[in-house]
Amino acid sequence: MRIATYNINGTNGRLETLLAWLDDTQSDIVCLQDLKAPQAKFPERQLKEAGYAYVWHGQSRWNGVAILSRGSEPVLTRRGLPRDPDPSQCRYIEAAVNGVLVGCLYVPNGNPAPGPKWDYKLEWLKQFTVHAKQLLALDVPVILAGDYNIIPAEHDVYNPDRWQDDALFLPQHVRKAYASLLKQGWCGATATIHTDKPVYPFWDYLRQARERSAGLRLDHLLLSHHLTARLKDAGVDRDMRGRSKASDHAPAWIDLARE
Repeated sequence: MRIATYNINGTNGRLETLLAWLDDTQSDIVCLQDLKAPQAKFPERQLKEAGYAYVWHGQSRWNGVAILSRGSEPVLTRRGLPRDPDPSQCRYIEAAVNGVLVGCLYVPNGNPAPGPKWDYKLEWLKQFTVHAKQLLALDVPVILAGDYNIIPAEHDVYNPDRWQDDALFLPQHVRKAYASLLKQGWCGATATIHTDKPVYPFWDYLRQARERSAGLRLDHLLLSHHLTARLKDAGVDRDMRGRSKASDHAPAWIDLARE
């Protein structure tokens, strides 16, 4: 079973690229972020023709999350976090898919820090961390996949010195929040498979960042203990970043053994 997460940076504007990737990979479950599409403009027909069922949570111009499933209908369990600090921002959706509870998330960027956007990010992460603990208590297979807008460690960024004061990297706040999730019992899938070198799913559009391998690891797939033993592989579809009209993110994915 392949599960992927992909910050698409505009679903409709990059629909052709998304459909080609779905056809190439035949991923079983896909978490999308940054749809930039309201509920009424989600590309339902095209995804259905591609063989995918879906649930989504969209808003005009910004944010938006979706869960796609090949061959089965996702059962929606939640739109938005409990005690979401700003329910008008569509950043979390959750569904049961093929025996797995899937949470798809798009954490606020938080820049500039300090400031209102930074405060919102910290509060969002606080509420997400509470919800993640509650999901673990359900004692069912869970995956939390998405764009966390967190660089967990220095080896997850091409030049750590440049990012010391950035809201993606501040050690006593966002990196600490990510570490607290791991301490709850979540397994970071990509870091578990790739222990010797960083695997970047994001490169800025500027300064030929992808060509220079000047990347960041912002997209994560966290597994409950039920799924950790089933983890077989993890990676990034790096070539997607080089396609025409590409997102600045490439899809990150894991392969799980079927039960």
